[in-house]
Amino acid sequence: MEQEDLDTALLAAHAANDASELIRLYTMAGDRSEQRQDVDAACFYLTHAFVFALEAGAPEARDLNKRLADQGRAKLLEF
Repeated sequence: MEQEDLDTALLAAHAANDASELIRLYTMAGDRSEQRQDVDAACFYLTHAFVFALEAGAPEARDLNKRLADQGRAKLLEF
């Protein structure tokens, strides 16, 4: 998926209030930024994914929290 397509998909997921898709897409954006070694952008996207995962009670929250904690951007929580 190209960046423009990802941005469009994120906007559509927001419009549809689709938490699962928002978690997936923000995580994908974070992964891409991490691959480019852009830690700030990766953590920005992963934080969004984490918040949506927390709100939805999604199991991805645990892994997202760990990833953010490993970067010093969140406190490691117990789930």
